[in-house]
Amino acid sequence: MAVPREDVGASLVVFLVALPLCVGVAVASGVPAELGLITGIVGGLVTGLLPGSTLQVSGPAAGLTVLVFEAVQAHGLPMLGVIVLAAGLLQLLMGALRLGRWFRAISVAVVEGMLAGIGLVIIAGQLYALSGQQAPASGLGKLAGLPQAAAGALASPQAVASLALGVGTLLILTGWKRLPGRLRAIPAALGAVVLATAASYLLSLPVATVEVQGLLDAVQVPGADAFGGLLSVGVIGTVLAFTLIASAESLFSAAAVDRLHDGPRTRYDQELMAQGAGNTVCGLLGALPMTAVIVRSSANVQAGAKTRASRVLHGIWLLLFAAALPGALALIPLPALAGILVHAGWKLLPLRQFVPLWREHRGEALILVVTAVSIVAVNMFEGVLIGLALSVVKTAWEASAVKLRVLGPAPGEDDQPGAQAPIRVQLSGNATFLRLPKILESLEALPPGHPVELDLTRLHHVDHACRVALENWATRHTSPDEPPVRVKEPVLT
Repeated sequence: MAVPREDVGASLVVFLVALPLCVGVAVASGVPAELGLITGIVGGLVTGLLPGSTLQVSGPAAGLTVLVFEAVQAHGLPMLGVIVLAAGLLQLLMGALRLGRWFRAISVAVVEGMLAGIGLVIIAGQLYALSGQQAPASGLGKLAGLPQAAAGALASPQAVASLALGVGTLLILTGWKRLPGRLRAIPAALGAVVLATAASYLLSLPVATVEVQGLLDAVQVPGADAFGGLLSVGVIGTVLAFTLIASAESLFSAAAVDRLHDGPRTRYDQELMAQGAGNTVCGLLGALPMTAVIVRSSANVQAGAKTRASRVLHGIWLLLFAAALPGALALIPLPALAGILVHAGWKLLPLRQFVPLWREHRGEALILVVTAVSIVAVNMFEGVLIGLALSVVKTAWEASAVKLRVLGPAPGEDDQPGAQAPIRVQLSGNATFLRLPKILESLEALPPGHPVELDLTRLHHVDHACRVALENWATRHTSPDEPPVRVKEPVLT
């Protein structure tokens, strides 16, 4: 079957976008650069061939950099393959159980907060790498140490050269859109890396470069003893974090890519299985985990791709580069990759969306902020769990909305001679324990010495705690010293 000409051109564009990102994500994750290329190759040749989403491209993503770095630091590089393999198998199982669509129910605020937290940690960590310094391990440590790192950036000629190259890379990336049209056709990240590499080589700058060990030598096939680590609670938590974050990011990316083209829509369960298959292979090779990546995917669509052939071909180009030109990686200066990742981290921050979100949905904005801060202050997994818990609490609070109205006398009873007109209290909505303090406070504030008609017929739901509390209040109010309470009840669920 012939490959459309548009797909060949699009695959080259995606390859040029993916190459520096694959290398940069691997270096920032604390693993050999080749492992990032292996994940990009698998994303093209394995995930790219499978059904699900036609045009989105998979590979190593900046969104998982922090989690991979923490996993390698905590459990060692040999365990990375086991963790990624387990996450891939779990994704396959969830896809087979048709759970892919449920990831679309995750609060957008949690996902945006997750990406913002990741972006902040990436930026803070890579600011150290700009000047060739070692970043602290924790997110708060990275932020707290920035003033000292700024002073250290001017401490030696090597640090100054490294900082100048990194800042120059950032300036190129931010100003790339202002270049003439033909030059803008070159991916900004590739252009910045090429220019930084050329400057470093021609000026003989004393900066660190990528360490190269060869594609096959970088493969870390998990040994049998490594699988025993799956009995550790910490490793299981990391597997769940990989699965949750990689799946959510991939399926949210798929929804975004679907809005960019008019072709076939994503089948979410099949796409989840495709991601799982790719991560399973990556795990067997000891490589980085993969997700669908919106930057590469949008480049694929904008370059005119028509079928999945473009993403398969981009994997072939990555494989040919890694096999034929491995020495080229050794020329790439690390400050240039740090500049690319600072730029990528900045783009993860939802700066433009936050102000409208705060104005229109303040609760969602707070969830976003708390999730991001939790990721920086604690870690990725627990930060996401905190965000999900807050989202559930917010939803429960909103779903339990109840209105209490104090009306006049009950119809037909205000004109009875000698009878004291009862106060009519009407509840509507959903009465749950979350709103119970407000309900009881309003009932106890009723004027004393009057009979009460408590109208519950407009309630959609009354939970057990609220029903018992209302019965207790009615019993107390109908004491010998108080006028009676008459309750109009609906069929309660």
